[in-house]
Amino acid sequence: MSGPMALEPGGTEHDTLALRLADHRTLALRLPDHGVDQDAVDRLAAELADHVGPAVHPYEVAALLESEGLTAEAIQERYGHPDLFSLASTLYERVPRTFPEPPSPADPWRPDHVRCALRGALFALPGLAYLLTGQLWQADRDTDVLIVAGLVSWAWGQALGHRAYVRMTTGRREAGRTLLKGAPLGAVAATGAGSLLAGSGTAVGVAAAQSVYLAAAGVLLVLGRERLLLAALTPLIAGALMLPWWEPGTPLRVGLPLLALAGTGAAAGWALKATQTVSPVPDGTRPRLLGSMPYGLFGLAAGVLVLVAGRQHPYAVIVLTVSMGPAEWLLYKYRGMSVAALRATATPAAFLLRSTGILALCLLVYLLPLLPAALLIDAEPVPLLLLAATLWTALLLQAFGVAWPPAAVCLAAAGGAATTAVLHPSPDTAVLSLCCGAAALCLAACVLRLLGRPAPHV
Repeated sequence: MSGPMALEPGGTEHDTLALRLADHRTLALRLPDHGVDQDAVDRLAAELADHVGPAVHPYEVAALLESEGLTAEAIQERYGHPDLFSLASTLYERVPRTFPEPPSPADPWRPDHVRCALRGALFALPGLAYLLTGQLWQADRDTDVLIVAGLVSWAWGQALGHRAYVRMTTGRREAGRTLLKGAPLGAVAATGAGSLLAGSGTAVGVAAAQSVYLAAAGVLLVLGRERLLLAALTPLIAGALMLPWWEPGTPLRVGLPLLALAGTGAAAGWALKATQTVSPVPDGTRPRLLGSMPYGLFGLAAGVLVLVAGRQHPYAVIVLTVSMGPAEWLLYKYRGMSVAALRATATPAAFLLRSTGILALCLLVYLLPLLPAALLIDAEPVPLLLLAATLWTALLLQAFGVAWPPAAVCLAAAGGAATTAVLHPSPDTAVLSLCCGAAALCLAACVLRLLGRPAPHV
């Protein structure tokens, strides 16, 4: 070398040797067993604090240091520790424990906003057929035929829909076979019930068309084919939009609804055929018929209550029908918020309190828009809101598999309201308000008792 090289002890701690080079630079080497470089350890602790803090044992820190590429020689030279585990223990003791909350999982009950809105519209759009064809059957007896046929279709559709959804858990093919057998039987039963009151062939034909449509539309809704159903109703929508500016005449008034009916039937047949292309599930157990009975009884009771409300304010039926879309959306939100409440509470009492708030919030969100709607159609808001609350809480219980309590409560309310309507032909909103108010309170109590516990939401 061209210059002198001095080898001498350096520093007050005598823990290093300094190699002094000719250009006056010094290279320090740490001798083993001469103490720990606290500053270097502090810097390492600061750099790795985010990773060391959540560790529950020094061995986790040791694994972290190994993943950082620290060898035994580097640990001894840079930090003065004899081995990896000594440095890991020091870092574990020096860095405070931090246990960050795990990221919130995705909401398993996140609703499909477009689908729920579309379903609400699809529930109401068939009413356009009565605008087109209403002047062709003005007799009161014809209206009774449609009411009876509609009630049977509603009750049958609710029971068949439940059975099909249960079969859907086995396989889509099995659900399709259930609908293929049940939907035609429901249309025949509804048409037959309406025919008992029919005074003309026209009334029987209208009842049959209504029953066939409700059966076919029910198939499409259960199978999730809402957009296909909307496409099938296009002729009906176009015909109704023409009415304010143009008189279509009898052929179009009859032909457009029939075209929409044919399209709905064809769409339902195509959807059912598609389900049969799926491979069958071996050993699929068939659900008991009795299990679907309360859903059918609820459908019958709901139909009676809606008809009583429509007898007093016809446009209230349209408001309730359209509101079924937001009602379904809120059923999903209730379940999602209840699952979130499980993570936010630690005791059953706290969960019950939060569940009560969730129920109140959902009812408020559902009922609040109905108030201006009732005032807009010049209907008394109290019976409409109480009926809506009754239907939504009953649907909420059914969504959790609680079927008989809402069916029994709604049947009692429907029986009281219908009996009063028969004995007193003049509309009386007080009776409907009393029946629906009592039913809503009973159903709300059932919701808090049965769903105010953590178990149903796990």
